Amino acid sequence: MKTLQIDIVSDVVCPWCAVGYANLSSALDKVSDDIQANIQWHPFQLNPQMPKEGQAIDEHLAEKYGLDDTQLKQNQQHLINAGQQSGIEFNFDQRSRIFNTLDCHVLLDFAQTQNKQTQLKLALFNAYFTDGLNISDQDVLIEIAQSVGLEKAHIEKALADDVLREQVKSEEEKYKSLGINSVPAFIINNQYLISGGQPVESFIQALTDISQKEA
Repeated sequence: MKTLQIDIVSDVVCPWCAVGYANLSSALDKVSDDIQANIQWHPFQLNPQMPKEGQAIDEHLAEKYGLDDTQLKQNQQHLINAGQQSGIEFNFDQRSRIFNTLDCHVLLDFAQTQNKQTQLKLALFNAYFTDGLNISDQDVLIEIAQSVGLEKAHIEKALADDVLREQVKSEEEKYKSLGINSVPAFIINNQYLISGGQPVESFIQALTDISQKEA
């Protein structure tokens, strides 16, 4: 049995991060007789200047990528289809805004110390993409974090911890300095990079190849 370290750089409001992880997880299930993985998540803010109240998604995508109404609808349908294949419900009827995610990353950093990081990440994906919740609202974040077994007092302490907040920002800058400028980025054993929401088969091939190289 080969154990791989997989560091995932991603943002909570990145739909391809959700798809990519779902496909990676499926790939790991299929190669579980030969390969297991230690997974750790790392912060990346797609929109670090986004205000707390967020911005309408269509408006944001039009401003950032120049998408017109037709392209926006095509983009949504493409994501819905990719999500269905990966077991993720992208509910655009519920999700109308994009939000600042710094507090999410602060809680994810704390959750790593409690061995609940992946559980929290998946809960945040579901809260945002399926339920359309405001994941920049601290009351909402407290409820989500409690749902995976974190204690309210510890959650509130983490959210108020300026040292932890600066630590998250520093970690994000570290990965940017290493050339990570888009997400998801899957870094395996600190030397192999897989970029984007790859299909299951691509992850299986990559994991198998890397495992053999590392043998």
